[in-house]
Amino acid sequence: MNGNSSKGVYIYVTPSGKTLYRASVTKNGRHISLGSYPSEDKAHKAYVTALKVLEDVSISLNDFQDFKALKYEKAVILINLRDNGIYFGTPIYLKKGYFNYHLTKDIVFTFDIEDLFYFSSHKISKRGRHFFVADYGSQLSIGARFGLKAYSIEERDCRFINGDNLDFRRSNLEILNTYHGVIPAKDGKGYTARIHTSGYTKIGTYDSALEAAIAYNKAVDIIKRSSSKQYPENFIDEVSGKVYAEIYNSLEINPNIK
Repeated sequence: MNGNSSKGVYIYVTPSGKTLYRASVTKNGRHISLGSYPSEDKAHKAYVTALKVLEDVSISLNDFQDFKALKYEKAVILINLRDNGIYFGTPIYLKKGYFNYHLTKDIVFTFDIEDLFYFSSHKISKRGRHFFVADYGSQLSIGARFGLKAYSIEERDCRFINGDNLDFRRSNLEILNTYHGVIPAKDGKGYTARIHTSGYTKIGTYDSALEAAIAYNKAVDIIKRSSSKQYPENFIDEVSGKVYAEIYNSLEINPNIK
């Protein structure tokens, strides 16, 4: 820090010599950062706007277009603090029995309360059409937390009952396919197992999803003998170890799988 200027604004000089203006506000004894801005004027406007949001209960997230001086995620955090008395470091707004995570004004997730601790400490990011969180040094897709595979396709592998594919409440999410590398056959007869090497390679088509899942595991076992590449395997507990082995040994798979 290098002194302060307007109320709620602190001047910060980076190690490289760049000057930034940080805005912050205090509510119920909590010091809340509003972010860094390129000018003192913009930082002060963010501070003034934050105070207005905290004091005026008539201001809702629907009004946010009128308060562009404040970053959207900060507005969500402040309005939730004002209305619910709880501070979260991520843009969460509590509702009765669930909560919304406002990534942007147009991208709003819905989660069960039991997921509150996780998403209050994990920030959602977007890359292309994919949403993910940083978790223990890796990028974990949002769907993975709820049992969806990274390549899941709506209506084939999962279904959002109310039609909102941002509503991840468990009562709204129906998992249609729990297996890696298994999709319904194109002709609707049976299930196709496939594996991604340099591209998707068809392992075979089988009468049941269980057989296709075991065929996929068999292909993974073959590939692992000559490759260090890692593939997720299907955990199968629907049948005994003896029955699994019988199915495994009886299944024919694409001879090009090596």
